[in-house]
Amino acid sequence: MVVPYEGQSFLALRRQCQEDGHLFEDPLFPPSDQSLFYQSNRIGQVTWKRPKELCSDPRLFVDGISAHDLHQGQLGNCWFVAACSSLASRESLWQKVIPDWKDQEWNKDNPKSYVGMFHFRFWRFGEWVDVVIDDRLPTVNGELVYCRSNDRNEFWSALVEKAYAKMFGCYEALDGGNTADALVDFTGGVSEPLDLMENMLKENEVKRNELFERVLKVHNRGGLISCSIRASSAADMEARLDCGLVKGHAYAVTDVRRLRLGHGLLAFFKSDKLTMIRMRNPWGEREWNGPWSDSSEEWKKVSKSEREKLGVTVQDDGEFWMTFDDFITHFTDLILCRLINTSYLSVHKTWEEAVSRGSWTRHDDPLLNRAGGCSNNKQSHLQNPQYMFDVKKPEDEVLVCLQQKDCRARLKEGQGQNLAIGFDIHRVGTRVWSSEWGKWLWSLGSLLVELNRIYRMHVPQQKLGGSIYINSRSVFVRVDLKEGRYVVIPTTFDPGLEGDFLLRIFTDVSSDCKELILHEPPQTCWSGLCGFPSLITQVHVIKAHGLAGQDSDGVSDPYVIIRCEGVKVRSSVHKNTCSPNFDTKGLFYRKTAKRPVLVEIYNHNVFKDSFLGQVTLPAEQGSFQQTIHLRDKGNRSDSDLPGTITVTMTTSTVLTSI
Repeated sequence: MVVPYEGQSFLALRRQCQEDGHLFEDPLFPPSDQSLFYQSNRIGQVTWKRPKELCSDPRLFVDGISAHDLHQGQLGNCWFVAACSSLASRESLWQKVIPDWKDQEWNKDNPKSYVGMFHFRFWRFGEWVDVVIDDRLPTVNGELVYCRSNDRNEFWSALVEKAYAKMFGCYEALDGGNTADALVDFTGGVSEPLDLMENMLKENEVKRNELFERVLKVHNRGGLISCSIRASSAADMEARLDCGLVKGHAYAVTDVRRLRLGHGLLAFFKSDKLTMIRMRNPWGEREWNGPWSDSSEEWKKVSKSEREKLGVTVQDDGEFWMTFDDFITHFTDLILCRLINTSYLSVHKTWEEAVSRGSWTRHDDPLLNRAGGCSNNKQSHLQNPQYMFDVKKPEDEVLVCLQQKDCRARLKEGQGQNLAIGFDIHRVGTRVWSSEWGKWLWSLGSLLVELNRIYRMHVPQQKLGGSIYINSRSVFVRVDLKEGRYVVIPTTFDPGLEGDFLLRIFTDVSSDCKELILHEPPQTCWSGLCGFPSLITQVHVIKAHGLAGQDSDGVSDPYVIIRCEGVKVRSSVHKNTCSPNFDTKGLFYRKTAKRPVLVEIYNHNVFKDSFLGQVTLPAEQGSFQQTIHLRDKGNRSDSDLPGTITVTMTTSTVLTSI
């Protein structure tokens, strides 16, 4: 779904201009200083001109679109220009940002069809937004002030920049920004920022190779990549190093590959390959001058055909190659913008995306407050919004991205500062099965009836990860999680701050993500007849030790079941062990304390599972942790069986206490 920005419909406005016979003049972004600056004019007398006034044959594209088309103007928006350079290398992506480009192109055969209007699309807070602009561009002394192309009669980059500036309120709003944000705005993907100074990458070859594989995979699957060298101070910004690179400057990564050395058959059979990366400086000049730079001796090791295939040219065009090792040595920050593939027809990995919109809102009632701050605020942290999701595979790579609304457009009002945001991930339980529905369920192979945690957390559970807290537009975490139920808690760093957010969770199979709203089971008209819970009990089976080895190799494949008032929780199977770390939790809302909790352990077999032992847990209130010997069942309940089990149990009459 595409939403028109500020309700401006491109087709309706164009039709009106064609009927009236005049060129479009955008009332929302007029040719004045208010479209250029927050307050005062910083560049002198500006004249707004249409492309036809700047050249005789204006075009949207000249000989197609290329990363070489762009040159940064007087704005400090290399972050935006670098993102555009990356975008230009992906046809399927730029055609989303520049829709119906053939229809928007100047038509020499029918000049009257041109009405001085263009439209471009950007992904904003979960939806594509269509931004309409007129073609009047700011100039000084007959030259474009801001982004421009190599060819004087090519205008796509200047027009995209104007549409982007309109969305943020003015051109000055683009002065200084985050390439990761622009990459997301161009693609709807997920940006992962990486600190190349961490994890000892310079010293650890294995980790360097692992990172190269990740970068190569993102590039080969159509993602966009940017990098930079961190400036230590304002005076250090845009400082040129002896190697030709520029600090505090966003570079677009335009290619990643392994390069085979040698000529002819020698190159074919030789095993030596270099890991290489190609970048482009948005200034269109000032290149790397070290090994594998355009005119370096190293290129003599590569055949002419290979050089041509790589596009190696001895020009000061801002684009250059370097080895990945040199890249790690000189660059400090890397941004990988993944395109999340949700098509089942693709040969690449397919993700299931869950999107949730929410808000941090203040309220005096702790049960209604949703602005509790980070985990440093122990009394209010769990008052934040909570989102439950399931990992249904034994282990799954999960991507979590939290984004707040972009405040850049409000900078003009003296506001527009991002909140410091982040999130925690808690593991709260495993799958729950019901046996109250009769034996017919078992004929369906233990049909899934409900899942464990369906009400809000009131005490911290097992925290497995989370993001940093930073005042950026978005934060991202990639994490491997085992099968189970998890809760994500998106927060601001400080309590009491309000704002809107977008939470995106990507898993291999559907995660059934939803917000946890209720604090406890609701009372209904059936509560008087069927009874209402009076207790809440959490059982955590931590581990077992010394179980009987029932398989031929002297070990077992155990799993644990926790039973309470007709509901049961079953863990996954732990292969080839007599001392499993179950780490399985069950949360039960109980009607009576008279019925105890039963914990059973079974050995998984192909045809019929075999019993390994059980324990019965008391129902009194409070908390305890015990290591208990396993017992037999039935008439032999007094007999000990091999092994012990360690459990923690907490019971309370306050249903919102866990």
